[in-house]
Amino acid sequence: MNKSELIEQLSINKDVSNKKAEDVVNIIFNSLAEAMVTGERIEIRGLGSFVIKEYETYTGRNPKTGEPIKVRPKKLPFFKVGKELKERVLG
Repeated sequence: MNKSELIEQLSINKDVSNKKAEDVVNIIFNSLAEAMVTGERIEIRGLGSFVIKEYETYTGRNPKTGEPIKVRPKKLPFFKVGKELKERVLG
């Protein structure tokens, strides 16, 4: 399911216009993104949690030349699936 399909489902299930459904989905997504930017952990019961993982500087290798390169520290979003969703998917 992509964003437009989610908007369509919300519009159909809650009998609201596509524009209102799009506004709701955008508000939720923007709120989640803003929370992650500020370093907050997001937990949605029954679905999972979003956290920011921080990686320290390390030495990697250039795949073309094999030359060692220094990789800067970085922060990346990470999703951990919740127990309830995992059980539903596994059957």
